[in-house]
Amino acid sequence: MTSSLEPHNPYRIDGRQTFALARRIIAYNPALFFINMVLWASVYLLPAALAWVTSELFRRLELVTPGTAEAALGGVWIMLAAFAAARLMRFGVFYAAFLKFIELLATTGALVRRNLLNYLLTASGSRALPDTPAEAVSRFRDDVEDVNQYIEAWVDGFGMALFVLVSVWLMARVDPLMTALVVAPLFLMILVVSKLAPRIRTYRRRMREATARVTDFIGETFGAVGAVKLAGQEGQMVAHLERLGVTRQDAALKDVLLTELIRGVNTNMVFLATGVVLLLGSRLVLSGDMVVSDFVLFIGLLPRLTGTLGFFGDWIATHRRTGVAFERMHRLMTDAPFGEMTRHAPLYLRGEAPEPAPLPSKSEPLRTLEVRNLSADYGGAGGVQDINLTVRRGQFVVITGRIGSGKSTLVRAVLGLIPRQGGQVLWNGEQVDDPASFFVPPRSSYTAQLPGLFSDSLRENVLSGGDASELDRAIRLAQLGDDLDQLGHGLDTPVGARGVKLSGGQIQRTAVARMLARQADLLVFDDVSSALDAKTESALWDSLAGELDATCLVVSHRRAALSRADWVVVLSEGRVLDQGPLDELLERSKEMQALWAEENTEAAPDGSHDGLLS
Repeated sequence: MTSSLEPHNPYRIDGRQTFALARRIIAYNPALFFINMVLWASVYLLPAALAWVTSELFRRLELVTPGTAEAALGGVWIMLAAFAAARLMRFGVFYAAFLKFIELLATTGALVRRNLLNYLLTASGSRALPDTPAEAVSRFRDDVEDVNQYIEAWVDGFGMALFVLVSVWLMARVDPLMTALVVAPLFLMILVVSKLAPRIRTYRRRMREATARVTDFIGETFGAVGAVKLAGQEGQMVAHLERLGVTRQDAALKDVLLTELIRGVNTNMVFLATGVVLLLGSRLVLSGDMVVSDFVLFIGLLPRLTGTLGFFGDWIATHRRTGVAFERMHRLMTDAPFGEMTRHAPLYLRGEAPEPAPLPSKSEPLRTLEVRNLSADYGGAGGVQDINLTVRRGQFVVITGRIGSGKSTLVRAVLGLIPRQGGQVLWNGEQVDDPASFFVPPRSSYTAQLPGLFSDSLRENVLSGGDASELDRAIRLAQLGDDLDQLGHGLDTPVGARGVKLSGGQIQRTAVARMLARQADLLVFDDVSSALDAKTESALWDSLAGELDATCLVVSHRRAALSRADWVVVLSEGRVLDQGPLDELLERSKEMQALWAEENTEAAPDGSHDGLLS
C-alpha cells in the first residue's frame, strides 16, 4: 500500500518485484553466488565452532583431577589443537571468501550498469534522459551500489542465518529460557522496521533527489562560469547553492537519523537481552545450576549472535532502499520493459572482449529521403505537424524559418532523436521503422545546434575512435586548418570541458569535422554555422560541394547557406509554409522575403553578407 508520504510513482517497484529483480541478478552466475554463500557461511560458522571448542576445553579442564590428570590432559591438548586449527582455517577461508566476494560485486555491478548503458544507447526508438546527465550518473553510481549492497546482504544473510540456527541449538541445549531472551529482540526488531518501512523508502528517495539537484546545479554552474561572472551573479549563485545544500542536508539527515534510529533501537534491545542473560547465567553458575563450560559457551556465542540479530533488522531496511534504487534506474530507462536492467548479457570481465559489431553496410547509398505527414511534439515546445518533404541525392536542402518555427524539432524527429506522433520516414522508398538506429554512419551523420565536445584533445574529439585516415580531410573541409597553428599544440590541444578552451566557431567546426570523418551519405547540420563569420561559412559550404558526393540537410536562416541551397523549406508555427528554389520563394513568399530582409539587416553593419545574392 502506498504511503501518504509518497507521491504517485508510475515506476514504483514493490517488495515482491525487488525480490524478483534480485533473483535475476543472482541467476546470472549462480555458481559464483553459491560459492560465495558457502565460503561466507563457513566464515560465519567458524566462530560458533570456536565457541564450542572453547566450551569443550573448559569442560575437559573441569575433569582434570589428581587421579585422572594424564588422561584428561590428553583431551585438553586435543581441544587446544582444534582451537588453533579453527583459527587458522578462518583466516584462510576469509581470504578466499573475500576474493570471491569482490568478483561477485564486480559481476553484479557490471551487469546492471551494462544494461542501463546498453538500453540508453541502442534501444529502438528515441532515447532521451528523463532527468539531467548528472542525475543519470548518480543512478549508475549510487543506485547500482545499493543493489550491490543488497546482493551482499543475501550472501551474508545465508551464513548468518546458519550461525543463528547453530548457536540457538547449542544454547537451547543448555538453557531454553536464556536462549529465548536472546532471540526475542529479532522478532521485535522486525516489527519495528516493518512499521517504519514507508518512511525508509520516502526518506531515501528524497535524499537521492536532493543530492541530484545539488550535483546538477554544480555541473551547470561550471559550464556557465563566464556568463555568471559577466552578469555579476556570483553571490546569487552561491546563495542558491547554499539553499540546495540545506535542503539536501535536511533530507540526508532524516535518512541517516532513521537508519541510525533503527540500528540504535536494534542494538539496545539486543544489548538489554544480553545483559539479562549475563545476570541470569552468572547467578546460575554461582548457585551450581550451570557449569562454567556452559557459561563459557554462552559468552562465546553472545557477541556475534547479538550482532547477527541486528543484521536482520538492517536487512529489512536495505530491502526497502533497494526498491527505491530499482525504481530510479527503471525511470532512467523510461519505456524499458520490467527487468531490462537485470537482463543477462555477456560481460567479458576476463580475457579479451570481442571486436565491436560492424557499422551498418553502405550497400544501399541514398537516392531519396522522404518525409510524409510527419508530426512531432517534444516537451510541449510547439513541435511540427504534417511535414512533407523530399531530399534527393546530392542536393543541398535548407530548412529555414523564424525562432520557434520547429526547424530543429523537424530534423531531430526525422533522425529519431525525439519521438514522433505520426508520419513516415522513407529511405530509397523503404520505410524506416527505427530512425534512431538507422540514421547512423555511414548512412547519416549529424551535428547538433549546440555541439558537445569531450574533455580531450582536438584529435580525439574529431576521430572519436574512428578511422584516422580521414582526419586530415575532415579538418580541411571543416575549415579548421588555419586554427591549428593558433591552438599551440595543434591536434593535440586539449579542448577542456565541453570545449571551453575553444571559441564558439571552433567548437562548431570541430563538431563538423567529427561528422565529416564518418564518411556518411546524408549530412545533417542543425544551425552549426551560427558562430561563424560569413567568409568562413561560405568556405565551409564551398568545400563540401567541391569535394564530397554528399547530400546535405541544413537548418539555417543565413544567406551563405540559403544562397547555396538547391531547395529551401520555409517553416512557420510548425508547418511547411512554402518550399522550392530560393529565387522562386523570394518572388512569391512574403515570409521568405521577410526572413531574407532580416538577415540582410543583421549583416548590414559590417557588410559580411553583402554580395552573396543580389
